[in-house]
Amino acid sequence: MIGLTFSLGRWQLERAAYKSDLAASIEARGREPALDGAALLARQDLSDQLHRSVTVRGQWLAESTVYLDNRPMAGRVGFWVLAPLQIEGSTQVVLVQRGWIARDFLDRQRLAAVQTPAGTVQVSGRLALWPGKLYAFETDERGLIRQNLDIGAYRKETGLPLIDALVVQTGEGSEGLQRNWDAPNLGLDKHHGYAFQWFSLSALLLVLYLWFQWIAPRRRKPSSSPS
Repeated sequence: MIGLTFSLGRWQLERAAYKSDLAASIEARGREPALDGAALLARQDLSDQLHRSVTVRGQWLAESTVYLDNRPMAGRVGFWVLAPLQIEGSTQVVLVQRGWIARDFLDRQRLAAVQTPAGTVQVSGRLALWPGKLYAFETDERGLIRQNLDIGAYRKETGLPLIDALVVQTGEGSEGLQRNWDAPNLGLDKHHGYAFQWFSLSALLLVLYLWFQWIAPRRRKPSSSPS
């Protein structure tokens, strides 16, 4: 048990080291030159470009905007606003997570005003994974407000030629949207905490072993005296 708990502690430290390297890789990826619309269209697989900066020009397709509910920011519950952007000079479309708005707790359907500029706009952001899914009773969600967004179903519903990429728009808040996105949480503190628990348990087992197998028996052993 001492060996097992010690090994589990080392495993947690190895996981923390791996995620520390991953965090450094994400930071380095963000310092690389930004991809433009042509670069997005030229790559069939963008999974190896996650967290890289993007600057793309195009036109908003506001009629296909979606509001994802129960998405917090700075401790407040609200909506992520996602809208497709038709890339300039192409029929291809990229989905953009434009920003966040607070939710009206008296009326969930009452949405704060969000401005969507007409004409060509330039969007700066970073490539990210598709929005994580929350628990929902409905599997086929439609409409303006949704709990989750299934990209395959959304592509089929809108008929838009979406590329396999999500751009999280960054920069100062504007157009009624906030963009104080949290940095990716890789759980380094969690792994260090687990490692401390396993090493503590290993040390406790070692102390108990020494006490009950070595120290206590010798304390109980009667001392010999001359008759």
